[in-house]
Amino acid sequence: MLDPERCRVARLSRDARFDGRFFVGVVTTGIYCRPICPSRPPRDDNVRYFPSAVAAAQAGFRPCLRCRPDSAPESPAWHGNHTTLHRAVRLIDEGALNQASLGALCDRLGIGERYLRLLFQQHLGISPKAYALHRQCLFAKQLLHQSTLPIADIAHASGFTSLRRFNDAFRRHVGQAPRTLRRTPRAPSQDVTLMLAYRPPYAWEWLRDFLAARRIDRLEWGDEHRYGRHIQWGSASGHFTAVHVPERHGFRVTLSLDDLGALLPVVRHIRRVLDLDADTALIEAQLRQTLPDTFPLVEGLRLPGVWTPFEAGVRAVLGQQVSISAARGHVTRLVEALGEPTGDDGRQFPTAARIAASDLAFLRMPQARRDCLRGLAQAACDRRLDDDPRQWTALKGIGPWSADYAALRGTSHPDIWLGGDLGVKRALSALGTVEPAHATPWRSYLTLQLWSL
Repeated sequence: MLDPERCRVARLSRDARFDGRFFVGVVTTGIYCRPICPSRPPRDDNVRYFPSAVAAAQAGFRPCLRCRPDSAPESPAWHGNHTTLHRAVRLIDEGALNQASLGALCDRLGIGERYLRLLFQQHLGISPKAYALHRQCLFAKQLLHQSTLPIADIAHASGFTSLRRFNDAFRRHVGQAPRTLRRTPRAPSQDVTLMLAYRPPYAWEWLRDFLAARRIDRLEWGDEHRYGRHIQWGSASGHFTAVHVPERHGFRVTLSLDDLGALLPVVRHIRRVLDLDADTALIEAQLRQTLPDTFPLVEGLRLPGVWTPFEAGVRAVLGQQVSISAARGHVTRLVEALGEPTGDDGRQFPTAARIAASDLAFLRMPQARRDCLRGLAQAACDRRLDDDPRQWTALKGIGPWSADYAALRGTSHPDIWLGGDLGVKRALSALGTVEPAHATPWRSYLTLQLWSL
């Protein structure tokens, strides 16, 4: 439940730490805003507070054109704590309802349509299809404000199969026609540049150094302020570069894709890789109760994501019982040998099919580890890999550490405890008594804090 007094203080101070955690509906204008909106604050008796943009829209409010709620960081709290709901929301955000039916989504979730509708109504107050449509419209609004894509391309990138349907849905959800948001014409470009926001603080230096130590040449790149890589999403391929802009509490992301239909899930995935939606104030408040008072907590620490769970699993296997630099060398050789060329002297991460078909003789490691890697790839080809990498331990050679590491970095699961990790063990021996269970559901962040020691 939202605390009205706390929300009032946050909106009057325009505290960026609350950005995306709630939204402000102004009764007199019919508009809803982020708590950091630069407009003159309305009177208290003209304000209503909502836990999400979806809830504000359902109450009849339109998004503000100044603070642009479509650009706010998301708040995982309003999803509820139901595992099935989390998974359903993630699949819808990845476009599960853009082309397929609600029944097909329920088949993937292993539940009935009635139960899924009940979950959405209880936690979000909206149907699954209405949720998907609202998210599509907010993403389209962000593209209209920030990109130079033609409106027809924006409709396609937002998951609409018809320009007419896009225009109708946009008018209903945003209250304006798409063309009215394009006040000045701009030269079109297929490259998309967006600002992706987070709640401060954000420990960019820590994340940058962590990624740099494991960066694979020709697949990834970066410097003091940037991180980028080649990516694939289904049949779409491309690359992105994210530039940290601390004064705007976000990243300027430039993205190139050969199929704009994959743009929406790809942007959601970039947010996950950079862990932009973490509420670090909430997380660190719990970690401070778990760790000793003298522990040098890294404020704003984020989970360093990997593009797919499969890639994270491959990196975990190649990192078994070797140093970080040795693991990086193994992954580099794998990408050089089996990665698809990108046309700009780069490489994509190898597909499961290419790894499964190779004898991997170029990897200098025990044959058992090569067999493990090929077994993982073959399971992916056969669609035998569970969505949760923690279930991969049934595969020969995949132990708890490898499965947990793949879950932490490949799905950004917030509650992974790598208690068997050597770095974690060393940190614990220096700290004395620490009860990891007290950090639930944020044990992934506890693991990373211990790695930083």
